[in-house]
Amino acid sequence: MDWFTASDYWMSRLVFQRALAAVYLVAFLTAALQFRALIGERGMLPVPRFVERVPFKRAPSLFHLHYSDRFFAVCAWAGCAVSAALLAGLDSLLPLWGGMLLWLVPWVLYLSIVNVGQTWYGFGWESLLLEVGFLAVFLGNDEVAPPILVLFLLRWILFRVEFGAGLIKMRGDECWRKLTCLDHHHETQPMPGPLSWYFHHLPRPLHRVEVAANHFTQLVVPILLFTPQPIATAAASLMIVTQLWLVLSGNFSWLNWITIVLALSAVEFPSDPPSVPNAPLWYEVVVLAVAALLVALSYQPVRNMISRRQVMNRSFDPLHLVNTYGAFGSVSRVRYEVIVEGTADDVPREDSDWREYEFKGKPGDPRHWPRQFAPYHLRLDWMMWFAALSPAYAGSWFGALVERLLENDRDTLKLLRRSPFPPDAPPRFVRARLFRYRYTTWRELRETGACWERTYVREYLPPTRLMEEAQRS
Repeated sequence: MDWFTASDYWMSRLVFQRALAAVYLVAFLTAALQFRALIGERGMLPVPRFVERVPFKRAPSLFHLHYSDRFFAVCAWAGCAVSAALLAGLDSLLPLWGGMLLWLVPWVLYLSIVNVGQTWYGFGWESLLLEVGFLAVFLGNDEVAPPILVLFLLRWILFRVEFGAGLIKMRGDECWRKLTCLDHHHETQPMPGPLSWYFHHLPRPLHRVEVAANHFTQLVVPILLFTPQPIATAAASLMIVTQLWLVLSGNFSWLNWITIVLALSAVEFPSDPPSVPNAPLWYEVVVLAVAALLVALSYQPVRNMISRRQVMNRSFDPLHLVNTYGAFGSVSRVRYEVIVEGTADDVPREDSDWREYEFKGKPGDPRHWPRQFAPYHLRLDWMMWFAALSPAYAGSWFGALVERLLENDRDTLKLLRRSPFPPDAPPRFVRARLFRYRYTTWRELRETGACWERTYVREYLPPTRLMEEAQRS
């Protein structure tokens, strides 16, 4: 019997690797299509400015060596190409060391992007993809059976994701302990999906059942991952069902999908694995060394997880090798949205012709029904949700957004659903106002066709124009 590998998980590894490659592909596609307006040379938070003040050792990245928008595009599209090749199974056609190097490429490229992405890449699922992607390098290909240690470490990540999220809920908002959080969550979540309105209007007793089931799935089921089969498979399958429920109820980028990918690695699929020789000695040594390193680095995440002052989504090393996770430790009771408007009038007044900018995912026009975007990540839309919570979240980039809207910047307008101004006639002034949003009732929906009802709260940003134009005036 080979002590190092588990041939029964041959199919599990195959499914896991192909699914992870698909998530990588979405992540790189998101980066390639959005980077110019967010972190490009003329972006709201330019990479060149960031690498000037942050040393390589604090944020290792290829872009410390060189940055241009063309080079970033090459890296992002190369990540797409390698991810597609992995999805097609190219790693299985290479020798073991070649397959490992191929899996290392997207990890290095995405690490380089995340470490210069600043606010736009401050989400927990970025670190989660990097942590899982690093382990995938050592999972092997068709030349060896899956290493037991790597399979265990994948379950260890899944345990920390779920158990950490469960703990932070119990320690955080009292509505989780009272089983009432879902009375508000579907309405106030960052980016509702097409079914979120219906989830919100489920009977309140069912919401209580949902929260109780969530606590069970996050605080009890993760422990069962480390039990013998078929219990571990049943535990992972229950997690997958729970994540699919979350996929239906909202747009959470690839957070749910990467969690499903992790759970797939713990499922023992029926299969007839081929007979392969024992793993080579060099491979065993590398896997043992990496496992020892990751276990040692787990000290800080575990310490955070058991602490009463537990924090969410924190990386403890610049390579994002072992991180801590969590979501919705507190749940908003009221939804606010920042509505951005522009006018071509020379003098901005309340009765001016103010036209609203429409975003792709975040609520705007009350009649626009939310659409499904996840696992694709609309970074600007997500940050607009944070901006509505507090202007402090938008301090580093909101002014730059307004400036680019005043310029009719092409790359910025690509991030929006629609601009109310033609390309050759930018607005003279842009302003932002804060509104309170709530879901309409069944009756209101039938009468108005609107899924939202909104009420003006206050001014968020007064009418603003370009500095040079103001100086000319």
